[in-house]
Amino acid sequence: MHSMYFTMNFPGLEEVTVTNTEVVEGAMHLHIEMERKPHRCPHCSERTSKVHDYRIQKIDHLKMWERPTVLFYRRRRYACTCGKRFAERRTFVERYQRHSVEWNQALGLRVIQGKNFTDSAKQFHTSPTTAMRRFDNISAPMLEEIEDLPAVIAIDEYKGDTNQGKYQVILADGVTGEPLDILPDRSVQTVKRYLQKKGSQVRIVVMDMSPSFKSAVQQALGKPVIVADRFHFCRYIYWALDQVRRRVQKDFHEYDRRKCKRMKHVFHKKSHELTEKQRWYLERYLSLSEELRTAYELKEAYQSWFQTAKEVGRSDGRRVKEELHVFYQRVVASKMPEFHKAIKTFRNWEVEILNSFIFGYTNGPIEGLNNQTKVIKRNAFGFQRYDRFRLRVLLHHQWKKRHFQVG
Repeated sequence: MHSMYFTMNFPGLEEVTVTNTEVVEGAMHLHIEMERKPHRCPHCSERTSKVHDYRIQKIDHLKMWERPTVLFYRRRRYACTCGKRFAERRTFVERYQRHSVEWNQALGLRVIQGKNFTDSAKQFHTSPTTAMRRFDNISAPMLEEIEDLPAVIAIDEYKGDTNQGKYQVILADGVTGEPLDILPDRSVQTVKRYLQKKGSQVRIVVMDMSPSFKSAVQQALGKPVIVADRFHFCRYIYWALDQVRRRVQKDFHEYDRRKCKRMKHVFHKKSHELTEKQRWYLERYLSLSEELRTAYELKEAYQSWFQTAKEVGRSDGRRVKEELHVFYQRVVASKMPEFHKAIKTFRNWEVEILNSFIFGYTNGPIEGLNNQTKVIKRNAFGFQRYDRFRLRVLLHHQWKKRHFQVG
C-alpha cells in the first residue's frame, strides 16, 4: 500500500477537500471531507454549527488513471438546539446512494451508446442489473419524443420478440432516414391509432407490400400517397424466375441439376454484367430448357422496364405505366404460372409501384435502421421488455453522433 499526504482538488469533487490518497490492491482510495460551516436545520430552520458526529461513507467514483476509484467520505452530521440531527449538504453524492453523481451520469451515458448492458457494467465495475436500472431511470427524460410525424414517413416491421409481441413496427423520416418511433406490435389497430394521433401532417407513406399496413394507413390518414418499396416488388419477379428454375432443373442430369443450383446467381445478374465464364454457364442451362429461357427473357424484360422507370419516372409516368402493361402482356403470352402470380401482385399494387418512380422514395434507410436494430438486439442477447428495447434503439440513434468521454 502506498500513501500520499497532501490536499488537492479533483474534477467533479471541487466542493470537497481530499485529505489523503492511497492505492490499495490496484484501486485508488480518496479520503475526502467538506468544509465545516453553519447549516440551516431542516426541521426548525435555525442555523447551527454544532457537530453531532462523523461517519465514514464508502462511495464508488469514476476511474482515475485507469484505476477503479473509491471515495471514503467523512460525512459530518450537525445537531440543532431543537434536537434534530441532520447530514451536511453535498452535491457530489445523492442521499442513500453508494455511487457518486458523476459515476451515475457517466454510466447512464455509456449504457446508451455502449454495446450492451453487461459490457458497460464491466467498464464501471458494477452489475448488469445496476446498469439496466440506471438506464431505466435516465432514459425516458433524455428521449426527444415526437409530437407530429413529418410529411414523408417510412414504415416497416422487424422481429423484436418482446413481451408486447413477436414483431414491432419502426417508423422513420422518409427524407432523412432518422428513426421516429417504435410501436409495440404490427396490428392494424395499433398502427391506425398511432397515425390518427400523430399523423395529421403525413402526405406520403413508404412501405413494403403489406395489406395490413396499407389498411391501417388508409383508415387513419384518408388518402395519402402510398409508395411501395422497390426491393419488395422487384423480388416477386426474381422469385418467379427461381421457381421456374427449380421446377425445370429436376429434369436435368444430376450433375447439371446440382451445378445449376450452385450457379443460380447468374440468372439474377444483369446480362451485360456477366463474366465470360458466367455467360457460358447461363447459355448452357438456358439451352437445356426453353421454359427457363423464356423465364430468363421475362426477367430481362422486367429489368429493362425497371431501368427505364428509374430514369423517366419523375417526368413521364404515363410511359412507365404503358411499358409496364406491355410487360404484363408478354407475361400473359408466356403462359407461365409463376410469372402470372407475380403480375397479379403487381396489378393489385400498381398505383403504389408507379408512385415509387414518380416520387422517388424507397425504404432503403429504414431497412438500414432495421439492420442496426437487429445488431443491438443480438448484442444484448434479446430484450424482454418492449419499453426498454424501444428506448435503447431510439436513444442509440439520437445520441450516436454525439461524442463524449466517460469512465
